Amino acid sequence: MINLLEIAKATQEAAIACYDFIGKGNEKLADKAAVDAMREVFNAIDFKARIVIGEGERDEAPMLFIGEEVGAKKIKHIEYDIAVDPLEGTTICAKAMPGSLSVLSITEFGGMLHAPDVYMDKIASNIPSSAQIIDLDESIKTNLNNLAKYKKCDVSDLSVIVLDRSRHQEIIAKIRELGARINLITDGDIAAVMAVALKQADLYLGIGGAPEGVLAAAALKTLGGQFMGRLLFANDDEKMKANKLGIHDLNKKYSLNDLVSKDAIFCATGVTSGSLLKGVEEMNNRSYRTNSLILSSFDKQILKLENLNQL
Repeated sequence: MINLLEIAKATQEAAIACYDFIGKGNEKLADKAAVDAMREVFNAIDFKARIVIGEGERDEAPMLFIGEEVGAKKIKHIEYDIAVDPLEGTTICAKAMPGSLSVLSITEFGGMLHAPDVYMDKIASNIPSSAQIIDLDESIKTNLNNLAKYKKCDVSDLSVIVLDRSRHQEIIAKIRELGARINLITDGDIAAVMAVALKQADLYLGIGGAPEGVLAAAALKTLGGQFMGRLLFANDDEKMKANKLGIHDLNKKYSLNDLVSKDAIFCATGVTSGSLLKGVEEMNNRSYRTNSLILSSFDKQILKLENLNQL
């Protein structure tokens, strides 16, 4: 089994690499620093893995692109699949706002959906998977009523996290009409689903990135909860990308186990401080304190780490 601390080092080093770019306004440089640092850690680990969710296609990303093989082990067969978002919340980091993270998930080979870089309609709750309460095909009213009934509370007691985007205006209006509280976020829907899983909110709802949906599902795999997603395609090129990744039912509704079918390890390290994790802190002599959350559905471990890293 993979050493959890070795894997966590990848998000820790990526977060530290972002530190000098916090508040500097350059999203691309911050993201590149995180990608380079994470890749260096992967290539020092004694395994062979492939990136199934990364920074894009080979011609779009020089490192950690979809299909790239990483690891120090020189064997023919691939042992693990890795999904990465070296800097989730690039805008958040560039503007020194709270809540940017470095995240990754790893499963045994074939354990995660190869999600194309398209949008996904998502819904997530912290209700155990044994009780099917939420459904993408139900109305917002039905989902909130079912959730309130299960939790034995009023809809007005529920809180819903929604990305603050113009595409969500109708969703936001409907939730407010029904009386539930809304937590609008500017970016970072992996962190949003984690917040729901950790019972800081009751529901996540709306359209975000499909790759982020898979990473969020990996976190829920250990923390427990329900997730549904459906890929959304803007044009034929996006549909062709999905077909190349083996996705042929373009209207499929994905459950948590469809997205992450095997046990997973999920790691997140704070870049800027937020409600989930403290951000990177610079100490004396170019040393940095990091805060990380490691989740493993293999053995149901939930670890919080505070590390002091010396450069």
